[in-house]
Amino acid sequence: MIEYRTGPGDLTPADLADFFVGWPDPPAPAARLALLHGSDHVVLALDDGRLVGFVTALSDGVLMAYVPLLEVLPAYQGAGLGTALVNRVLDEIGELYGVDVCCDEDLVDYYRRFGFQRVAGMVLRPHLAPRLDPSAV
Repeated sequence: MIEYRTGPGDLTPADLADFFVGWPDPPAPAARLALLHGSDHVVLALDDGRLVGFVTALSDGVLMAYVPLLEVLPAYQGAGLGTALVNRVLDEIGELYGVDVCCDEDLVDYYRRFGFQRVAGMVLRPHLAPRLDPSAV
């Protein structure tokens, strides 16, 4: 039976070793734990005490929030865990002007089910492209 809880609690880097499947350059397990501790909101899904999914959110607590990560182990995907995690983190965030999420194209319809809308946006990924040199402007 899946149990949900908030906050990273007593997780260790080893608990996060099997996540970030398919990422071209995933963060190390210690960095994964640090990002959970650095997030304003964390909801975990545990199966008999084993971490099987999580979602994080960053928020100013007044106007906006951003959901940067939703991770569910492959063996647990398609069973509604992601949906439960997103619903729980949205409940935890509360009523704000906006909640943003960036996702791959194949996940647009998934997030649309929660009421997210497609908008134009920009992201900076320094590891993929160097920043513009201010002296070149």
